[in-house]
Amino acid sequence: MLPSVINYSPFLDWLQNSDLESWHETLPSLIDERLDGRRWGDMPGWILTLESLPDISMQSCAFDSGVIIGDAKDITSEMRDQLGQSLMGLHPWRKGPFTLFGMPIDTEWRSDWKWERVLPHLQPLKNRLILDVGCGNGYHCWRMLGAGAKRVIGIDPSAKFVFQFNAIKKYAGHELPIDVLPLGIEHMPAKMAAFDTVFSMGILYHRRSPMDHLRELRELLRPGGQLVLETLVIDGPEGQVLVPEGRYGKMPNVWFLPSPDTLVSWLRKQGFVNPRVVDISPTSTEEQRSTDWMTYDSLVDFLDPNDITKTAEGHPAPIRAVVVAEVPF
Repeated sequence: MLPSVINYSPFLDWLQNSDLESWHETLPSLIDERLDGRRWGDMPGWILTLESLPDISMQSCAFDSGVIIGDAKDITSEMRDQLGQSLMGLHPWRKGPFTLFGMPIDTEWRSDWKWERVLPHLQPLKNRLILDVGCGNGYHCWRMLGAGAKRVIGIDPSAKFVFQFNAIKKYAGHELPIDVLPLGIEHMPAKMAAFDTVFSMGILYHRRSPMDHLRELRELLRPGGQLVLETLVIDGPEGQVLVPEGRYGKMPNVWFLPSPDTLVSWLRKQGFVNPRVVDISPTSTEEQRSTDWMTYDSLVDFLDPNDITKTAEGHPAPIRAVVVAEVPF
């Protein structure tokens, strides 16, 4: 049974009266299955965390320049302490930052930096139906909503990220057209062809079959829809791909790191039109680092201590590319 602290009723009501109505038949039971407490041993603690969040009346929120909810004057210092202690029950916080009632949640990733790199290259998001694949706790989903999206649906198989998202949504407002579902892309209906924009950021290199992932993304988009893909790449010509035999940056689940030109050719092969690289940026230890809200090892610990241009295993240090492409009409 779905934990009472998570409320999908507004989303399911919308779904029943939308072009995605057929999804309503299978989604509620799938959500129940994916958030079954027997799958997640830590879930009782996450439920207690959401239940312990103080009730605070929010006077304002903004998602265009960040994820900023409420104002410091809305709460007392005692309420702020309770809020911080409760939210720390969902540690580690990886994507962000968030500001709740003047209290900053300084996450591992400066995900706002990535958003600023991506945003100038998008088709306008106003009034679009958007899917964010592998959205984590939904930070970028909030920024998509702030850019005018009609509705944003994020999917991520990690239940803890779903709880983090719902901690934020408690204060932003449950009626807002934004949700994070506990699903992987493999749980999405086949050939939906429904979304105006689909994001896949930081996912491709975790997929054993990048071609299958690109095909799945294409089949989620309506004709003329746009894909926004961000992933790790390596320097090199078309055809060059790094397949780490062991770990990459101490991550065991990294499979394919193509060169940018290779990635573009993959997108063409899967039927996308006009694929183009719009940004290439090395990941810095200022963009990804340990904080009070994520106290585990981070990027500096994954690099060669004697040569930060290499990972601990000797591979090229992380470089991330953003590629956009469209589905033909």
